[in-house]
Amino acid sequence: MNIFKSLMGKVWHDANAAEVVKISTGQLHLVRPGNIRTSRECIYNDAMITIRRVPSVDHNFQLVVTRVYEEGDQELLEDEDETDEERVFLIGEELEFRTGQTEGEPTFVWRDMEGGVDEFFEFVAIGTNEPTQAFFETCMYRAMYERKYKMAADHLSDTNLQEFIYKPPEQKKRRSKQSSSRKKTSESDATASITSKMQYLAVSPEPSSSQTSTTASSSIETPTSPFDSYPNLVDEEAELHLWDREKEYFVKQTDGRATIVGLPTNSKANGYDYWIIARSTEEDDRGRVVLWHKIDPDMNQRWSTKVWSLTWNRMNDKGIQTSWCFRFLVQESYAIFQEQFTRALWETLHQVPWSTSKPDEQAYALRSNEDVEMFDVEDDEVEEEAVLDELDATGSEEEDEDQGEEGELPEAFSKGDKNSQLAVGFKGDRSYVVRGNNIGVFRHSGDQDQVKYYATIGNIASPKGKKFNPKKVMLHDSDTKMILFDDAAPNSLFALDIERGKVVEEWKVDDYVPVNHVAPKDKYAQTTGEQTVVGISGNALYRIDPRLSGNKMVQNEMKQYATKTKFSAVTTTSSGKLAVAGDKGDIRLYDSIGKNAKTALPALGDPILGIDVSGDGRWIVSTTKTYLLLIDTMIGDGKYAGSLGFDRAFPADAKPIPRRLQLRAEHVAYMNHSVSFTPARFNMGENQEENAIVTSTGEYVVAWDFNKVKKGYLDKYHIKKYEDRVVQDNFKFGDDKEIIVALQNNVLALNKKQLKRPTRASLAPGHLVPSHSDIVNSPW
Repeated sequence: MNIFKSLMGKVWHDANAAEVVKISTGQLHLVRPGNIRTSRECIYNDAMITIRRVPSVDHNFQLVVTRVYEEGDQELLEDEDETDEERVFLIGEELEFRTGQTEGEPTFVWRDMEGGVDEFFEFVAIGTNEPTQAFFETCMYRAMYERKYKMAADHLSDTNLQEFIYKPPEQKKRRSKQSSSRKKTSESDATASITSKMQYLAVSPEPSSSQTSTTASSSIETPTSPFDSYPNLVDEEAELHLWDREKEYFVKQTDGRATIVGLPTNSKANGYDYWIIARSTEEDDRGRVVLWHKIDPDMNQRWSTKVWSLTWNRMNDKGIQTSWCFRFLVQESYAIFQEQFTRALWETLHQVPWSTSKPDEQAYALRSNEDVEMFDVEDDEVEEEAVLDELDATGSEEEDEDQGEEGELPEAFSKGDKNSQLAVGFKGDRSYVVRGNNIGVFRHSGDQDQVKYYATIGNIASPKGKKFNPKKVMLHDSDTKMILFDDAAPNSLFALDIERGKVVEEWKVDDYVPVNHVAPKDKYAQTTGEQTVVGISGNALYRIDPRLSGNKMVQNEMKQYATKTKFSAVTTTSSGKLAVAGDKGDIRLYDSIGKNAKTALPALGDPILGIDVSGDGRWIVSTTKTYLLLIDTMIGDGKYAGSLGFDRAFPADAKPIPRRLQLRAEHVAYMNHSVSFTPARFNMGENQEENAIVTSTGEYVVAWDFNKVKKGYLDKYHIKKYEDRVVQDNFKFGDDKEIIVALQNNVLALNKKQLKRPTRASLAPGHLVPSHSDIVNSPW
């Protein structure tokens, strides 16, 4: 087989991808055979190896070995010696690249071009499997070919690369005397060796609609699955169910087996390709593949330990949202499948092998899928429902047609751009909505749960007169100012004087460090005249003081990391402690700025879009695209039991259990879009305990009763549908009942009593539900 056609397509053809292939775990050694005392010197004890394009020169590639830091080893840039972070080698025949083994581990070996003739580097690729080793090796030969011949190697066969396979001097001499036929045989053997190692790495394309099965009925012939030749990572007995949108319960489609297939690699370029497969084992239909869905972050998967089930969503080719369920027959099968699914999704998100994560990180990821079974016998309202029970969706609840009291928009504010940002006031009973270059001011109407248009702050411009559309906003200084972000000035913030209706100051934060997000000094600082705020860039956390002359960053209150932490959100407690999230799902807890984090919670892999914390710091809610992650920061075991993770580090074996708040897959089946949450918020008020969490997705406002959530009822939420997309929503300050909602084209107030339990009536009011045939008779 031509391995380049089946393997290299995705890897090599993307000229914009700097990295061609990477192995993330290993050690780099310098080997000097002629030096008895220092014949083997460890350069990097923890390293990764990469083949990287040279962007300025066509057909040139570099072999790069980079030192890897453990969590907690990062220090401030100015405190760190970064003179020897990586070794770079131009890839060519002169490297005399070869592969081997050291103590059972695969190795890559090449000449030290600056050392003696018998000195070479050795990268020990710890834990790398044989196909991955062969894949990396072949990428090296391809790079050598392109550099030597100054041409692409798109149509090469394996035999074209034989000249680059390293041969010791004695073998070269011997080979020159061999016959042509013997030479061809040897090359063929070498090609077969590489190909045999790599045969399971071939990536099949996602099946087209013509390839997929069209129904679960055994009377319809199903084409051969493209995954039949893939190794099964897990294969357990299970029933397959489909949510029937007309009957409003799960309907069994077949008895069979639940399987996960796919072969992971250490190559980011090649990717991690995992699929869940359903096979029928009914008497006249044994072994037929009836469903295959790619494992990805948008599946909205939910596990139920009560009925040993996995539910998930998928949008079919007709744009209809469907909900599926595997129901396992024994608990052991459920547990085995759940663990393998978690590993597969984790590798898909992180693009590195599961084995590279630490045991406590693996435990953290596995526990994030756990159900919490805590039942209060006095609370009949929240008794847990089995996932396969029919929901009470008969429409007996009277549908509330009231969409909330809308703000009457002026003509100038109701055309053109869409609403994009919402800031709910802390004083003065106002809310502010960004719409293009304007900011609308809306007045709350007291007990009537209404908002009314009050004024427009128009033509937002910098003090130098340059107009811009604010991309983020935050109220400041007792609601007298609003901090604005302009994408064209990433190192600055702009202070809008609300009373004057104009931007009066530009705060240049730093010449080199951008400001991506800000938060108040403490949770309630916006109700006071506090001037400083907290800022983050992709890899720095710092304080901003607008009273400073020149740049506004407070230099002695700054924490910057050498590695790419990719901070994405920040929030503060009432005492000014900080939680900072990253776009891989990691969360760091700090007691103050400028110090190392007290607690670093592992990354589940999903980017965190927003983060909020209860006033006392006990609870954190972070938002990803398809779920909210709730974390109890109180340390439960060990020497510091009872302390919060902001003040003390969690023991390695006693990290908190992350809890997912998500929509049930059967509820999402009635929505016309996939789940895409806006940043979730607790209700907020001084001396007021948090008792609700609010977010939105598409046309829906969603709220959880936080008191029930703390008891373990994670999917007990209420919902409200609008005819327009919800841009942002938040509780009115000091009020746990009124929610201010910004739609794309309107602003309104919503009383929490208007939220309904999710049923067919409340999720799709007034809309026709697609027929069962529309769902079943479409590609699975």
